[in-house]
Amino acid sequence: MSILDKVIAAVTPPESEEARAEARAKAESLAQRGGWLAQILDHHRQIEALFAATKAATTAEARRDSQQKLALLLTGHSIAEEAAIYPALAADKQIGHAELAYQEQSAAKMEMGLLERLDPMSQDYLDKLEHIRGAVAHHVYSEEGTWFPELVEDMPATEQAMITKRYSEEFQRYCGA
Repeated sequence: MSILDKVIAAVTPPESEEARAEARAKAESLAQRGGWLAQILDHHRQIEALFAATKAATTAEARRDSQQKLALLLTGHSIAEEAAIYPALAADKQIGHAELAYQEQSAAKMEMGLLERLDPMSQDYLDKLEHIRGAVAHHVYSEEGTWFPELVEDMPATEQAMITKRYSEEFQRYCGA
């Protein structure tokens, strides 16, 4: 982890597991079956599982394989959010949240690219992976805790349907699933 990463981590401590669980429960209570928020929550859970699987892998080959799956899901998920969700946030007068979300996802993509250059069995790799996981966890917390619940509550059903369609199409275009 770079000195800058350490400074940022020190001044922005992570949310508690309890706070994250409360945010997730709030978002789940608002998610409509098959809707954009339900899809996003499913992707968030998959991303969390892939971070854990990557860390737990015991060989370089297994770690790289898991890392590639994680990178694919993170990128497909972020592209879909950037195309469908963040414009909706901006339309909902959450422009600052939308801009921050774009920046955070760009940073995560860059960090994932840097992770590829490290020895997958090294401590540097594990440190970088944990740094990315922490940044993504904070991003997810912001989305699930306030940004997306406000969007669900503010947008009419017709807009929700449009967002769901666009999110699904963009995710499928990139991930083919």
